[in-house]
Amino acid sequence: MRRGGLPRRLDRKPARMSAVVAFLLSLSSCASVIPPEPGAQLPPAETAVALGVERGPALSRLSLTATEAARALASFRESCPRVMSRTDGSALTRPEDWRPACTAAENWGTGSPILFFFSYFETVRVGDGKAHATGYYEPEIAGVRTRQPGFDVPVYGLPPDLVRAKTGDAKPLADGRMPRGRYDADGRFTAYWDRAAIEQGALMGRGHEIAWAQDPVEVFFLQVQGSGRLKAPDGAVMRIGYAGQNGLPYTSIGKVMRDRGLIGDGPGQYPASMQGIMQYIREHPAEGKALMDENKSYVFFRELTGDGPLGALSVPVRPHASVAADPRFVPLGAPVWLDLDRREADGLWVAQDTGGAIKGANRFDTFWGAGEQAREIAGDMSAPGKALVLVPKGTLARLGVR
Repeated sequence: MRRGGLPRRLDRKPARMSAVVAFLLSLSSCASVIPPEPGAQLPPAETAVALGVERGPALSRLSLTATEAARALASFRESCPRVMSRTDGSALTRPEDWRPACTAAENWGTGSPILFFFSYFETVRVGDGKAHATGYYEPEIAGVRTRQPGFDVPVYGLPPDLVRAKTGDAKPLADGRMPRGRYDADGRFTAYWDRAAIEQGALMGRGHEIAWAQDPVEVFFLQVQGSGRLKAPDGAVMRIGYAGQNGLPYTSIGKVMRDRGLIGDGPGQYPASMQGIMQYIREHPAEGKALMDENKSYVFFRELTGDGPLGALSVPVRPHASVAADPRFVPLGAPVWLDLDRREADGLWVAQDTGGAIKGANRFDTFWGAGEQAREIAGDMSAPGKALVLVPKGTLARLGVR
């Protein structure tokens, strides 16, 4: 088990696919703050209770440290207002189940954070408890609020003409919602501008720019993550987050590159990693631009004024404290214990986020914050292991679990 800080290469295994690369190689969005694409087909509805749960070990048997418990307590406290007011899609808990722990968390003060979890929680194993965890981070790229020499790549806010079709103007999506698009000058509903059109200037000069970046490749990958920081030459930082998407289907450039033999483990291939994909694009600018344009999906941003990127609970996600999970199997806001092949990801986390690629029981995406160390750890994080979900004491008795 991990003790103390965040080692850079502790128990490092051969590089495997991170959540970011899984996103690039898949047809769905990655973890973090980007919701599934419109019309995305999700697996059949299941819950943790339907899958099957059993009582886990006592918390006293887990190697919980004061540092990780303090981080988890702080994140749990921030989640409490939402936890006590939302329906738990896993069917494990009810809003009122969380009230004793949330009340105690609000008034815990300087008491032992380990004792807090011992006092108010019990563990549950969902399914067989076999887990897999990847990593995500908050990118930081060069950017400014006002256009200036060297910063010519627009970062767009949500355009007002990007709307859902009125009933009867288009075919509904598979989930029953109307598709996103725009109405042309004749009042006819049509698809919104795709990535290539937007980057060729379809939105230029309309006042939708919220910032300007230096590198179009970094902006593309910032869209993959769904949130990030723009850092100006004078050190000023602007935090931005997901505001919407143009309604067009996502095409995985990683999958395209793999299918064309551009990335992989073979001779002459680039590594099947985020870094390898970026390297190919930079070394082959024309082909790289064409590859990015094959992904017609385009993400728009909004400025975030809080102290961290917001997760699915609309509260900030915290480095080495927050994980994305599938809310059908983990109550959002619940603490989660991970015991993985990567020691730096072992320990206590809080489920505060979701992601289009984070589906299924015991599938997690660990958040590592911003900066180069976070980027390195998240980009290489892919670890099997075991997971336990912490639920309020009395939950298992109410569910009839012995």
